[in-house]
Formats: sequence, structure tokens, C-alpha cells
Amino acid sequence: MSKRRITQETFDAAVRENMEEFEMDRDEALREAVEQFESQGVDLSCIVQVVPMGSSDDNQEEQTHEVLQALESLRAGKDTAALPDVTADIKCFTEQCSLEFARRYLAAQKGAYPIILSYCKKNMEEQDSALAALSALAALTDGQPDLLDEEGRQFLLDVLQKYQGDSLVTRAAICVVRHCCIKHEQNRQDLVKGGVLPLLTGAITRHSGSAELVKEASSALRIMTFDDDVRVTFGNAHEHAKSIVLEHSGLKILTEAAKAHLGNTSVLSELCAALSRLAVRNEFCQDICDLGGLKFMMTLLADSYESPELVRQVLSAIRAIAGNDDVKDAVVNAGGVDLIVIAMNRHTSNPAVCEQGCACLSVLALRKPNNCKVIMENGAAIAAVQAMKTHPNAVNVQKQACMLIRNLVARMPNYCPQILELGAEAGVSFTSSHLWVVLAPSPPSL
Repeated sequence: MSKRRITQETFDAAVRENMEEFEMDRDEALREAVEQFESQGVDLSCIVQVVPMGSSDDNQEEQTHEVLQALESLRAGKDTAALPDVTADIKCFTEQCSLEFARRYLAAQKGAYPIILSYCKKNMEEQDSALAALSALAALTDGQPDLLDEEGRQFLLDVLQKYQGDSLVTRAAICVVRHCCIKHEQNRQDLVKGGVLPLLTGAITRHSGSAELVKEASSALRIMTFDDDVRVTFGNAHEHAKSIVLEHSGLKILTEAAKAHLGNTSVLSELCAALSRLAVRNEFCQDICDLGGLKFMMTLLADSYESPELVRQVLSAIRAIAGNDDVKDAVVNAGGVDLIVIAMNRHTSNPAVCEQGCACLSVLALRKPNNCKVIMENGAAIAAVQAMKTHPNAVNVQKQACMLIRNLVARMPNYCPQILELGAEAGVSFTSSHLWVVLAPSPPSL
């Protein structure tokens, strides 16, 4: 059953009533209003839960929220004022929108998008002003991709083209692109058709020394391969991934960027995530390996055990490229199994690492009896069973651990007794039936 919704005006009126009629102070009035609406099953996720501000407490009906105060000042000067004249307002608007979704949602409801876009276009020629306006647009569109229209798409392409040599403006524009492409297939397709892919790959190449820009552009490329818009039956995720690789040398650009930022965990994590999204064909997996991608991933895994998020992304990338049978062997020959097991043992309490570790080993074991032997010898079965015991309610951990055990015994049934001795059946919860199907010659008698 969906929750009820109210407008910001209704919420603000309730707060004002608490203050006027019941003589509550500001904090108490706000708290009472929140409790009142929540008890009625009202969804307040899009409501700014702050007492409106104004020049005077006595004139409460004229009070409004700070984000709207800044917006009104920008609206008033839209047709006349240059951005330097409203610098304080644009900065305030950006800061307010960055605080929470409810504030940028309220601003959008009050017509903020065309106003901010007009400032972006009007100040495109001046670097500082363009950067400030783009930052405001990026803050506003975060979580609101539907705001972007044809005029906005063309502006983004134009500014990326014009400011190719400016890392700050380019990064801000790419941030807007990224925000507007999450869960919005049409925006992705329109921007790709407009030529955004070479602008993104070119930005990484041109500004390879800028860690934040490389991270932002890699994230934008990765999002172009998403299929996350529930409103669209079929997306172009696969086609976009192929285009990035075949037409814009995406694999080479990303692997080279990774080599340039070996000391930056957050950048490497994003680059690994992007590479894993591009490994959509057998030959692409091999290309990543040939370009040195696998070598850098192995080095990264060995040197970055203290960062569970980076470990998770590296494991995800290895899992993706190991879809190629030759890469499977390369991973095993490079000592990858031992590194994966060490990572799982180091981060046993982290379900995401355990899930990706089991999934990675499962792929390496698939159709590869020799790899299964190495996996067993390195204690992977023990690590998988321990992960199942540690995370009995983590569905994906249970699933991937079961897949690993299935792949191990499918070609090597002699491992069944050994895995059972590890206490596999005791380490599962709701997935125990799956384990018995692969480990026992027949289901256990009830």
C-alpha cells in the first residue's frame, strides 16, 4: 500500500499552526508536525523538515525556505543580472540543493530548472561564472534526471566541447551528465547520439592527471551502460558498452588511467567498476587482460586489502573479465585464487566482499577442473562455508557460495566428502536444500 503524500505548503502550515495556536517553540512545532503526519502514514521523504525562515518572526506567512529565497532572487534577476551580481544567491542555492533531496525537489517544483539553465547559457563564455552555474545545475539535477530537456542536453554537449581544456568546468558538466543519466534511458540515448562518449573518453585522456575528473568521467561512462530505467522495456546498455570499446578505445583509456592513479583508492575503485561494465563480450575480456588490466587488478588486490570497497570493486572486475576461459586460466596462473581467498578471510564480516569473492571463484571454477583443484588447495571452500555461516541472512552471499560449491563438485565429485566435512550443511540457512542437491547423491530423508 502506497503512502499518502502532502505538499510542502501543507506541512509548513501545520508547523505554523503549532507555533501560533499552541504557542510551541520552533523545534517543538516542527517535531510535533513530523510526528503527526508520520502517524497518519504520510510520506515525508520529499518534504523539507525545517521551519521556514524570514526577515521577521512576526510575519510568519511571508516566511519561506532558504532554497526558495535564493531561487526567488535568481528569478528576479534572470533577464537582467549577470551571474557575478547574484553570486551569493547562486552559491546559496547550490549549497541548499546539495543538503538533501527534499530541498532540490522543492526547488524543482517551483520552476528552478529553466532559471538555472538560463544562467548557465547566459554565462557560458566566462569560466568562473560557467563553473558556478554548472555547479548549481548539478546540485539541482541530482536524483531528478527528468528535469533535463532538449535545450539542456544541447547545452551540456556545447559546454563540454567548448571547455575541453578546462578540467574544472568539464568535471562540473560531466557531473550534470551523470546525474541526468541515472535511471533515465532516454537521456542516455539522446546524449550518446549527440556525441557525449568521445567527449567523456577525451576528457579522461586530456586530463589524466586530474583524479577527480577521471573518477567523474569514468562514472559517467559506466552509467551509460546501465539498464536501470523501469519505464523502458529494452535499453541500449549493450550497444553503448560496445561503442565505448570499439569506437572510442574505452578499455585502453581506462586501463591507462588506472596506471596513472595507483595510489588513489576511490579513482581505482571507479575505474574497476567501469571496466567490469565494459566486459560484455568474450574478446573484450581478453583485451582488458592484454592491455595490462588483469595485471594491475592483481597488484591492486594484493596491495589494497585494507579497503573493503576497493577490494569489492576489484573482485567484481575480475569476475566480469573471467567470463573468458583464457582469462580464467590467466587469473589462476597469476595467483589470483590465493589473493581472493585472502581478501575473503580478511573481510569475513563484509557481506559485499564475501559475495563478490564467492562469485569470482565460482566463475573461475566453471568448466575448469584444473582450476577447481587450485581453488580447493587454497582453502576457498573453507572461506565460502565460513561466509555462509557469518552471513546466514545475506541472500546473495548464500547464493554465490552455493554456486561456487556447485561448480567445484560438478566436474570433481570427489570433493563432496571434503566439503561436507567442512560443515557446509551446518553453515547454511534457507539455502540448505540447494547444497544437498549438489553434495548428496540423493536428497536427505526427512
